[in-house]
Parts: sequence; structure tokens; C-alpha cells
Amino acid sequence: MARTKLLLDCDPGLDDALALLLAHSDPDLELVAVTTVGGNVDLVSTTRNARVLREYLGFVDVPIAAGAAQPLVRDAENAAHVHGEAGLGTVRLPAATLPASDRHAVDVIIETLRAAPGEVHLVATGPLTNIALALAREPRVVEWAASFVIMGGSFTRGNATVAAEFNIYADPEAAAVVFAAGWQVVMIGLDLTLQAIVTPQVVDRMRHLGPLGVDLVVPLATFWVDPNDADWSGQAVHDVCAVAYIARPELFQSRPARVEVETQGHHTSGMTVVDFTSSAPNAIVPVELDVAGFWDYVHSAWQLTADGHAND
Repeated sequence: MARTKLLLDCDPGLDDALALLLAHSDPDLELVAVTTVGGNVDLVSTTRNARVLREYLGFVDVPIAAGAAQPLVRDAENAAHVHGEAGLGTVRLPAATLPASDRHAVDVIIETLRAAPGEVHLVATGPLTNIALALAREPRVVEWAASFVIMGGSFTRGNATVAAEFNIYADPEAAAVVFAAGWQVVMIGLDLTLQAIVTPQVVDRMRHLGPLGVDLVVPLATFWVDPNDADWSGQAVHDVCAVAYIARPELFQSRPARVEVETQGHHTSGMTVVDFTSSAPNAIVPVELDVAGFWDYVHSAWQLTADGHAND
């Protein structure tokens, strides 16, 4: 049985790193390329992090290409206060020896989708700058992608601001282009991802992954604590949900919706305005997660890589 092909556009980042681990670990997925964008930390750091993870985890044949360092029209934002100055919290991995591709991420996105139309699922877990630039250069990306899934947005809340989720807030103009491009966007937003919480029970399960769990997974999954939330129950693995959707869509209950991106509002810039009653939906919005099934799936996939590390 053919594996599901996946191109991951990301900004590693704690949860991007865990999403890369899942994309690599699931034997039913084939990670065909990784592209990076400035977001959680600057582009140099996100690209470095993707490269060191590639060698540490062992997907050395997968090309990594750097993309946009800046949003389309705005100054760059970052979330280093959440992910740590280098982007991976306290995790320190050996320096990468394999270089990034000399191609730009936008070219890699276009060329990868053009070469296998209808076969490669595009997943974006950072700001949508690379995707918007790819659409501007080659609108047929919309037709060539087998599906398009993002981690971004929300229908009730924000985290960068009261109204806006970080990935959309970081480049709302790019997000507006992406949602208006004529394809069906699967928007996995905060309302869904905040159901995928790393509780103490989940942490204990992660530790049983052996060295991979102790040295990588647990530190990535527990680095950030919300100082403003008295009811804090654990970090969410936002970006892991986007990869999981490609492999296990049955774990998600979803609704069609019309999503528009606010680019002008002083208090609401980056807000995703979600209309579940629209007669002209442009998105599928997962709203409920099978939490137990999600963690069973993720853990079983990660265990395969953990077993390989234990045998090295």
C-alpha cells in the first residue's frame, strides 16, 4: 500500500519539532520535503532546527529548503518567549552536517506539487508567507495539492492577542491570500489544538519512549508554562494535530465554514472570522478531537522511532 506523501512547511518551534517527529515516525506517511519560514523564531534558527532534527531523527534523504524570513508587508514577529531563544527550549542537539537545499522554499513547494499532482498533501504549521508566495507565482498549486491543512486561527480566541492566533497574526496578509485562493483549507485552530494537552499522564507516557522521550520529546512538550493561567494543565501540541489530521482524519469532528482573515482592525488584526452558517464555505474546521485516540496514535508512531534510537 502506497504511503501518504506529505510536504511540511514549518517554523520549528517546540511543537513543529514534535510534528516533524510524527511525520517521520508514522510508517504510513512519506515526508517528501520540509520547507521553513520565519515565525516562532527567525528563519536562520527555524532552518537550523529543521536540519538538526533531520539528522538526529534520521530522515536524512528529505530535502530542507529555507523560505521567507519576513511577512509579506509587516515587520517580523516571533514567539521566542514561548519556544526559547533558539526555538527548541532546553533541547540541544548535535550540529547538523548536511546543508539545506540551495533552492528557495517557494520553488520546492511548487516543484514538488507540480511533479506529483494530486499526490502530495501540503501542511503548514507556521505563518503562511511561503504558501502565499507560492500561490502568487503558481496559482495551480491549488489544483496540485492533494489537500491543504494548516495549524492556525481559531473561532473563539487568540493567543498572540485576544483575537488572533500567532501563525495568522504573524502574517495576516498572507493568510488572507491563502484562504481566498479557491481551495478547501483545513483550519486546525486553537479551539481544536487546546484539546491536545500534555497532561502529567501524557508526560509519563512520553518518558516511556526511552532516550528519545527523555532527551527530546518531554523537554519539547513541557518547556512552556503559561504564567497567566491559574488553571494551567499542560502545553498543547498544536502542530502535531495538523500532521495527525493527514494520517487519522477520523480522530477529528469537523464542520464546513467560511473563513475570512482580518487585516485592518487595530484590535483584531490576524483574527480568523469563522462563519459556520455560510452557504459558500472555503474551509473545513475541526472542532472536536478524540483525545484518547489521538494520544494512542501519536505515541504508537513515536515509539517506532524511539525503538530505533534505543538500538543505535
